Amino acid sequence: MSEKNTCPNCSNRKKMRSDEEKKALLTRLKKAEGQIRGIEKMIEENAYCPDILTQVAAVTAALNSFNKELLACHMRSCVIEDIKSGKEETIDEFVKLMQKLMK
Repeated sequence: MSEKNTCPNCSNRKKMRSDEEKKALLTRLKKAEGQIRGIEKMIEENAYCPDILTQVAAVTAALNSFNKELLACHMRSCVIEDIKSGKEETIDEFVKLMQKLMK
């Protein structure tokens, strides 16, 4: 069974993103990346465990923000376009995605 997404903005499971969308997503990822580098440094410097755990929680929050932004973009483009064109299998794909994200 093919997993190819057939929305007009997506081809071969790729999506064309606007410069604005790319910038917003990359900004969120770079924030998380910087926080992870900070955690690495904390470990190298033998920081106190609760301080490290607090920073890990901040990274988790940053990645959750990234996921929310990406999910909203996906809904506004691929999912909406597929549903409008009658491709109801997209709903099943989206439900499976949500199940994965909510574990």
